[in-house]
Amino acid sequence: MKKTPITVARGDGIGPEIMDAVLHILEKAEAAVEPEFIEIGKDAYLEGWSTGVPDSAWESLLRTKVFLKAPITTPQGGGYKSLNVTIRSSLGLYANIRPTLSYAPHVKTNHPDMDLVIIRENEEDLYTGIEYQQTPEVVQSLKIITRPGSERLIRHAFEYAKEHNRSKVTCVTKDNIMKRTDGLFHQVFNEIAEEYKDMETDHWIVDIGLAKIADSPEQFDVVVMPNLYGDIGSDIASQISGSVGLGGSANIGDENAMFEAIHGSAPDIAGQGIANPSGLLHGAIQMLVHINQPETASLIHNAWFKTLEDGVYTGDIAKGSASVSTLEFAEAVVERLGQKPDTFEPMVYETGSRKKANTSTVALNAEERASSVERRLEGTDVFLFENRRSVDQIAEILEKLTGELRLTVITNRGANVYPKGAAEIFTTDHWRCRFMPGADQTASHEGIQELLEKIKEAGLEWIQVENLYSFDGEPGYSEAKK
Repeated sequence: MKKTPITVARGDGIGPEIMDAVLHILEKAEAAVEPEFIEIGKDAYLEGWSTGVPDSAWESLLRTKVFLKAPITTPQGGGYKSLNVTIRSSLGLYANIRPTLSYAPHVKTNHPDMDLVIIRENEEDLYTGIEYQQTPEVVQSLKIITRPGSERLIRHAFEYAKEHNRSKVTCVTKDNIMKRTDGLFHQVFNEIAEEYKDMETDHWIVDIGLAKIADSPEQFDVVVMPNLYGDIGSDIASQISGSVGLGGSANIGDENAMFEAIHGSAPDIAGQGIANPSGLLHGAIQMLVHINQPETASLIHNAWFKTLEDGVYTGDIAKGSASVSTLEFAEAVVERLGQKPDTFEPMVYETGSRKKANTSTVALNAEERASSVERRLEGTDVFLFENRRSVDQIAEILEKLTGELRLTVITNRGANVYPKGAAEIFTTDHWRCRFMPGADQTASHEGIQELLEKIKEAGLEWIQVENLYSFDGEPGYSEAKK
């Protein structure tokens, strides 16, 4: 078989140790891969690459389109971007696939019947990292959810379930609070579910949904979530299956893919030779399936099963009993290549349609979506920095401003403080002031510009403006009641 070029990063912390172990297993299993090694992460950050990825590394990543990555350490403090977030967004890796399976009785767990897959959105939500300090007391992080981003991720989840003979897809959001952002994700889920009539579907609010995963994971099959919830939920699922150290992760796009463990670089045990390579090995198994080497993936996975059955554990699983080193565990897997497990059902990966499931289908492009929706400017929210005046004093100034837009309400940290704000409401120096058209008036961009000039002339400092639009007659903004 012709070897497939793959880009490999040995990582930081325990990364080099577990990567050496995994590459040893791949070599002995005769995986048809040709590694190209790149240097990314901690050393690259310190050399001045703000993303942790030098240009030479990008060249390899864009050429091979397959990336096997050990854990990376992102230095703490400002000036350093998350390497994982950068790679996922730059390579279009929108779907994070995290299977979680119970390995009872060989790995201790209270949930011996769990077998679920969490499919996490990988590019949007709070992980865009768009943050601002707007006043001395207030910082802001933007939560971004898009229709096309949600659609291709959710469609991928349904296709994954269909391809892997799973019967149920669950959506998890917080749309009882974040009605616009999470509400859109849930709405798109319901729309796409209509195309998969044979698939059972349900929806959970994230707090109770993740609690149910922690308590009763066997009730779930495929779970699709926005970025943050998926990150938290997949770690919960992996931990209750026995150990976060066992979880592998595939980051899938239409053209590129990255495979890794879900755990971090664990610098506290780096260099001791005791790390568990299983999470990265499971990522490598997912990689082999992706590049159409399912027989080798099955060979390695079944050898790993047999290793557990024979009681060969690294320290995190042994929990005080006899344990082996990282490389000794890898050798144990190699010794069992070709063997089938006795208590686990042997794993049989299939080839063929994986690429089809990785291809998103966004029904309309941006121009067509815009032309199909009636969008109308209805008003504006102006955010002020003010730490000297009371809300009544601010309102008195704003009420006197003339023009097509009039003050209707002021909020602070989302709570309505004018008119009729409760005296007990705690306030900061950051005020949202909503302006809507007066009687027989309509909102316009010119009117908003005029308003901002008058606010400045009145001695107030505006720091942010959010225009208010309706779409097909429905408000596209959260309420701010009087």
